[in-house]
Formats: sequence, C-alpha cells, structure tokens
Amino acid sequence: MNVQFLLFGHDTIECAYYLAALSDCSLDFTRLTVEKESLRLAKIRHPKAIKLGSETFLLASHGTGSGYPFLIENDAFSIQFGEFNKPNFFVTYRSFALWQYGASALHRRFLDWAASVGYTTFMPEHLSRVDFTFDYQIPAIDFNEDNFVSATTKDKQFRKNRKVQTFGFGEGDVVLRVYNKVDEIQEKSAKTWFFDLWQCSENVWRIEWQIRKAWLRTFGIQTFADLEERQGDLLRVLVHDHTTLRIQTDDSNRSRWPVHPVWADLQERVRQMAGLGVVRELDTLALLEERETRMAISVYGYLKRLGAIHGIKRKTPEIGFDESFALLRKKLDRIHDDLTWETDVRRRYDEMRLGQW
Repeated sequence: MNVQFLLFGHDTIECAYYLAALSDCSLDFTRLTVEKESLRLAKIRHPKAIKLGSETFLLASHGTGSGYPFLIENDAFSIQFGEFNKPNFFVTYRSFALWQYGASALHRRFLDWAASVGYTTFMPEHLSRVDFTFDYQIPAIDFNEDNFVSATTKDKQFRKNRKVQTFGFGEGDVVLRVYNKVDEIQEKSAKTWFFDLWQCSENVWRIEWQIRKAWLRTFGIQTFADLEERQGDLLRVLVHDHTTLRIQTDDSNRSRWPVHPVWADLQERVRQMAGLGVVRELDTLALLEERETRMAISVYGYLKRLGAIHGIKRKTPEIGFDESFALLRKKLDRIHDDLTWETDVRRRYDEMRLGQW
C-alpha cells in the first residue's frame, strides 16, 4: 500500500481550572450579568464582542447546560465560568488553535488571560478530555470492520452510498474512530485549513482516540505537564492492547493475524514518543472515594431494611429517611464504645495504609 503519514496532534482538549480572585480582580460579574441579560431581553441572536483583560471574546446571552452562568468564546477557547462554580472555569480548546499553537502554548495563553483579569491558580488544572489524532493518506482502503481486533464489546460503522466512511469502537471513557476526514470536512466541519496542513485534499483517513477523565487518571495525566510527559505511555496501551488493525488470514485466532502496515506504522510512531514507562497509575484518592461510595450504598440499603422493620412494628409503611436515620443513630449510640472505636479504627487505618485494602 502507498500509505503516507501526515500529522499527529490534539484535536480537542477540555480542562477544568481552579482560580482565585486577587485583590485587583477586574472581572466584574455584575456587569457581565447586565450585559448578558440585555442581550437576552433584546432577543439578539448573535453574541456580543467584549474585551476582558488581554483577550476579546464573544459573550453569549445564555449560560451553559453544565450549570455555568457565563459563556465566552474566541478563536482559541470556549470558556464556561461562574463566580460560585467549582471548578469556576471550564475551558474547551478549539481545534484550529490546537493545530496552530499547540496544547502547552494555549494553556499558558489561558493562564496569561486569567492573570490579566486578576485571577491566579490555587490548585492544579484537571484535564477531562483529550482527543489524540493520527492522519494518514490512504489512496484506497483494503480493510473493513472485520480487520479490527478490539478489546471493546461495542462497535459501529457508518456508510454513505454503500461506501464506508467511519469505523467506531468503544464508548464512554475510551472511544476510537477511524474515518475519512476529507468526507467529514466536506459534509460537516468546513475545516478546509487541514488541506494546507496535509498538503493534499483527498483520501485522508484519521485514527482518533477520544480519551476522558477516568483513563487519563489511570495513567497519571491530570495537568498539561502530565500530558506532555505521559501521553506516550497512554497511547502505547491504546495502539497495542485496546484495538489493532490486522490482515485477515485463515487462522481462527484473530489476535495472531499480522498487523496491518498502517497500524504497524502507527505503533512505531507511538513507540518513539516520550513517556515514563508507566503501564497503569492508580489514583489512591479516587479508589478511597469509590470505596466510600460503595459503603454508603450498602448502609443506605440497610437503612431501608431498618425502616421496613420499624414500619412492621408500627404497622405502617410510612417511615421516612430522617426517622430511619435517627433510629440507626440511636442504636449505634447504644453499642458504641470510645476505646473500642479508637483501637479498631487505628488498626484498620494501619492495614489499609500498608496495603491491605
């Protein structure tokens, strides 16, 4: 096959920021509320250009579906924010800007803007989505959905005029799409500037991994510095263990099929990326929070049963949560012993701290 590699990059990045207002903060939420409300009342459909610190944005007349009261956008960012939200800023970095400037430069640009309106970080940023893309020019594809060997249980395929345009694998935190990027540009996105980046305008297929927070955390990727340092570790697992493209043979074991030349090239490019050699990194705090949630669910189930028992005693099913909780607290008070509590909690603390989860 006459296959040519064209580009690697990030096509979408979403990130939450935790910022604190300094004494000279110039971001006037009262003024922004008035501006937004004026647009809404005037039934103006187009956003209003507004200068905020070092950047000019378009201010939307509405908040966002995720609960932020303000939405401002320009060529580099889409910023959702609110005075009392936590995190108080949520940024989506635009595709054009990512390809033009790069992720690290855009992250710095956002922080520079935040400083220009009197904000500083009080805890590290949290990446919640990163799209990794590899673009190849493939004159004619010689594979179909059966050539992909994937650990996922869900896949899909889209065709137009009986011609395959997209192969999709997985859902949720990890989604792989292999699709004809030229067709997508012509039909949907109007991102014709890719033609200049590729130096061609036909037969370009994109291998795109959409990775969300849970998988990013598994590899210790929380900040932009982590992304630069560890993305190779994450991608190596994805291109080898999650899904591969193979050449079909008569072997009934599909995992023994030879790797397709396109995927072999992809694996080699990922192999050369910097990384720490991390295979998995456990987020201890997340594990503890998950354990707490599971225990709370169990306790909640027992609380319902306690309510039902109390209802049988009173011959009524009308037993509320507060009443059941108060009954549980009363019974716990009867069996609680300060010395036993302290000793047993200390023992469990030491066991868990030393690895006996």
